Amino acid sequence: MSEHLPASSAYTEPFDYLIVGAGFAGSVLAERLTADGKRVLIVEKRAHIGGNAYDTYDDAGILIHPYGPHIFHTNSADIFEYLSRFTEWRPYEHRVLASVDGQLVPMPINLDTVNALYGLKLTSFEVEDFFASRAEVVEQVRTSEDVVVSKVGRDLYRKFFQGYTRKQWGLDPSELDASVTARVPTRTTRDDRYFTDTFQAMPRHGYTRLFQNLLRGVPVMLNTDYRDVISLIPHRHLIFTGPVDVFFDQCYGPLPYRSLTFKHETHAREAFQATGTVNYPNDHSYTRISEFKYITGQQHPQTSVVYEYPQSHGDPYYPVPRPENAELYRKYEALANTRPDVTFVGRLATYRYYNMDQVVAQALTAYRRLTELTHGTD
Repeated sequence: MSEHLPASSAYTEPFDYLIVGAGFAGSVLAERLTADGKRVLIVEKRAHIGGNAYDTYDDAGILIHPYGPHIFHTNSADIFEYLSRFTEWRPYEHRVLASVDGQLVPMPINLDTVNALYGLKLTSFEVEDFFASRAEVVEQVRTSEDVVVSKVGRDLYRKFFQGYTRKQWGLDPSELDASVTARVPTRTTRDDRYFTDTFQAMPRHGYTRLFQNLLRGVPVMLNTDYRDVISLIPHRHLIFTGPVDVFFDQCYGPLPYRSLTFKHETHAREAFQATGTVNYPNDHSYTRISEFKYITGQQHPQTSVVYEYPQSHGDPYYPVPRPENAELYRKYEALANTRPDVTFVGRLATYRYYNMDQVVAQALTAYRRLTELTHGTD
């Protein structure tokens, strides 16, 4: 993979595809199209490939995720098999504790969570009745608050969800779409895994190595804003993975996002906390602390952690799920549909909160459509 500006002679023949962004969406498309013999160039504004999944070694020699922990999980055998061409895997099941009422208890809420918080000795069958006795009747579930109180009641809602959501989104759960808290299940068993997907693993040598393998043979221009070079690089088709509103100069106004800042620390001890991530729903201005050695399996006498602080401005991370924002996106989507010369793919380009495997799936679907279009014009 080249990380430098291609030689000027490369511009004598147009690239088949100019791809904006070297995250999962752009990199998967680049790999697939290059494998088909297409001439592809990636333009990336950051100094590295991999998007937010990029990982690197810090000054202590510990592998960290600069943009917060990225845990791979999927139910798709096809996605896992595809990515397995580019990485070996280390089995890993993520576990999260939440700091609530002076205790560290499992999150998502499970049987052990309830027993620890309320000093009970319920069985799985009894905890179902416990939840039912506390649940509130909600005629129509519309908001994130509705989702939780209709399942487990208001006390657990306040302990685990209300404060965390207010910090994460800058809004009360009553102001957010139901999809936000619907992502977090409630369990009647002792299963303390954060995810229950069929395939749960981490790239054995890190995400950056995975991306290097994906992009082998693909020229990449780093530290480059596509707007500065797009008129200079002949290309037949543009694939855009950046923010769709920015592509159209925010002509309808900016799409709202939540952003994050990260505070990284290294400590001179083997472990900092009891598990990979600890959530802080009600205390402190940060939402969670993650410790990388749990996630990567690295052995090291020191340990590195990251604190996550949500904020309203900065790099776009999470589309804010509210009806008015969805309506605003539909205006940009309509504009995107008028541009057959551009394919919009990825989280930012489609204003969706996708997990990594979902982005890969979307990119592979986009590849198949592009292939059908190409064959249709042959």
